[in-house]
Amino acid sequence: MSTDFQQARVALGARLREMRGGLTGRQLAERLGWTQSKVSKLETGRQTATPDDLTAWAQATGHPNAADELTSRLAGLESRSRSWRRQLASGHRPVQETLTVECERSRLMRAWQPAMVVGILQTAEYARAIFSRYADLQQSVRDIDDAVRARIRRQEELYNPGRRFEIVLWEGALHAMVCPPSVLAGQLDRLSGVLGMDTVHLGIVPFGAPLDIPPANGFWLYDERLVIVEDWHAELWLDDAGSVGLYARLWQTITAPAVYGAKAHRLITRARAQIDLT
Repeated sequence: MSTDFQQARVALGARLREMRGGLTGRQLAERLGWTQSKVSKLETGRQTATPDDLTAWAQATGHPNAADELTSRLAGLESRSRSWRRQLASGHRPVQETLTVECERSRLMRAWQPAMVVGILQTAEYARAIFSRYADLQQSVRDIDDAVRARIRRQEELYNPGRRFEIVLWEGALHAMVCPPSVLAGQLDRLSGVLGMDTVHLGIVPFGAPLDIPPANGFWLYDERLVIVEDWHAELWLDDAGSVGLYARLWQTITAPAVYGAKAHRLITRARAQIDLT
């Protein structure tokens, strides 16, 4: 969990504790019909409140007019760390549509992905395999077909001359068997075709390249205004100048060893030849 997110959650908890006033935690829990442990976790920043939790808290502590303030604090907190549990409550399609909006708002998009092919370049079959695996992991709504269609629609931006995509993969992404072999073969064929696109500059960092920093989490930079970093429990949406500047420097560092054009094509071809389709 990000330090900024945790600090904001602790600050929200302190505000909740302040509002409790002379009530004991046990008394407040009884009013709300909650366990005392839930009250304690919310006040100490060990659990994230829901909007309904905050409205109930404001009413139970005699401060109903504070509900808007509390939910605004929560919105600010979640604008930085968006848990998958909450984002996927309605399925994967809404998440894809939100990303499409950010894509449409941007002119230059830079992506680093060490583990798999980025969504904007995925075939429908590859995307279906990825969504299925994440739905299993997150135990989320299985709107797989709708999610795939939403992701494929976003790929229309690849043909928009007003957009520029700088995408770099680690070579491991070409070999990750996160789908059936035939699907991975088709995905690699797709990448070979992308190399000739005017709007896309696709690079690959080879296995043997010297690295100045470990090839950790994937992320997207949208112009100079937003970074989206994906982790197992949440996405981080960072729009402060310090964070955007940090990831811009990280982009320069982590993608420096990348190869492009014919050299990238040779790496894709080598990975394609190693797939056992028997």
